Amino acid sequence: MKIEVETQPHSVATLRIELPPDEVRKEWDSIASNYTRYARIAGYRPGKAPKPVVEKKFRKQIQDELTKKLVSKSYHEAIAEKQLRVVSLTNLEDVEFGDDRSMRFRATIVTAPEFELPDYKSIPVQLPAPEVNDSEVDAALEKLREQAADFTDIKDRPLATGDFAVIDFEGAIDGIPISEIVPEASKNLHGGKKFWLHVAPANFLPQFTEQIVGMNAGDTRSLQVEFPADFPVPEIAGKRADYAVTLNEIKQKMLAELDDTFAAKLVPGKTLADLRHTIEHNLKHEKEHEIERAKESEIIRFLQERVSFDLPPTLLKNETRRALNELVHRNRERGVPDEMLKGKEKELIEGAGSLAAHRLKTNFILHRIAEQEKIQITREEIDGRIREQAAQYNVPVDKMRKELEEHDRLDGLAEEVLLGKTLDFLKSNASLQPLSPTASAGVSFTRNS
Repeated sequence: MKIEVETQPHSVATLRIELPPDEVRKEWDSIASNYTRYARIAGYRPGKAPKPVVEKKFRKQIQDELTKKLVSKSYHEAIAEKQLRVVSLTNLEDVEFGDDRSMRFRATIVTAPEFELPDYKSIPVQLPAPEVNDSEVDAALEKLREQAADFTDIKDRPLATGDFAVIDFEGAIDGIPISEIVPEASKNLHGGKKFWLHVAPANFLPQFTEQIVGMNAGDTRSLQVEFPADFPVPEIAGKRADYAVTLNEIKQKMLAELDDTFAAKLVPGKTLADLRHTIEHNLKHEKEHEIERAKESEIIRFLQERVSFDLPPTLLKNETRRALNELVHRNRERGVPDEMLKGKEKELIEGAGSLAAHRLKTNFILHRIAEQEKIQITREEIDGRIREQAAQYNVPVDKMRKELEEHDRLDGLAEEVLLGKTLDFLKSNASLQPLSPTASAGVSFTRNS
């Protein structure tokens, strides 16, 4: 087999591959013999037609099958022989058969960029302290206390700072409702019914809460809001809006005592000591996940800062398109309307480009480390990931495997497993350096009002 490699800019290469007549003829005879055994040709009993007759009648089918088999086989052999790091095959063309039964074709490929790896063992990683201290438990308890607060009606005095106001309100600029000027903007700008608002300085719209202090339940008041010139909604930035506000109710937050009664209200049958123990356990579990995320983040940052190369433009374009679709989908799930997404198109494209470049560069580096360390994945590991995904989506394992195969996602899944395994290798070899403890508590629940 003759192989010529022509390198081009931007990590593109062209392979010209030629197979000798003997190899092509041998494969042709094997395929033709199979047709001869089963061919039905008028004038001959099944399987008894002469081979030349069969070859003439089924020439195109034999040639198609031969092409499919030999092109794939020789392409992979050529890559292995020339030790090419192929990222993607972009084109197979110019398949020709010579009169002597030789075969030649051309393949255009994108190769991985060349770069030197830094010393990736013993990467210094600073991690948060794994211990949970009393102040963190206290902070988490206080959050729960805030979230579990009761609200009592205030009827004997006007609205004061610190209260919660239940209001109906509607905004307009020059007599035109804001909901008509910017229908895609947040409804908190338009107005609302039975809207709960914490009356605190600088909360909500500019100078809004300050102007409703002193209202009594049942009062209606007209307010003016001056939107700053840099307000994120350009249609109303720098303009003055009039808001008609009706105060329906005044509420005051009442915090419960931190005692066994409070604990039993959150977790029936548990004491305050039990609740503290549960919070401590949950915070420790969160910190374990936080430490793993910190390890990965620090390792990837270390590698990104010490490796430099140009990304193949074709791959970057495709990955940017994929990242953009992800960002748009994520924003739609959060309820962002399409009109607002169109207005942020430039920012979305820039964000997708940065995300794609970071992702591609990280993957190239991790692939090279996996190659260097001879990290490989097993069929059992891929099967395990398929079982995880099947459990996540609550579908049978066989159905999940079939869907992955039908959508050509098995290779992507295998790559995820390989890159994850490589990250695990780097984490296990990292040089750990604990940070000083920081107070963090992440406990929440939603109040239905």
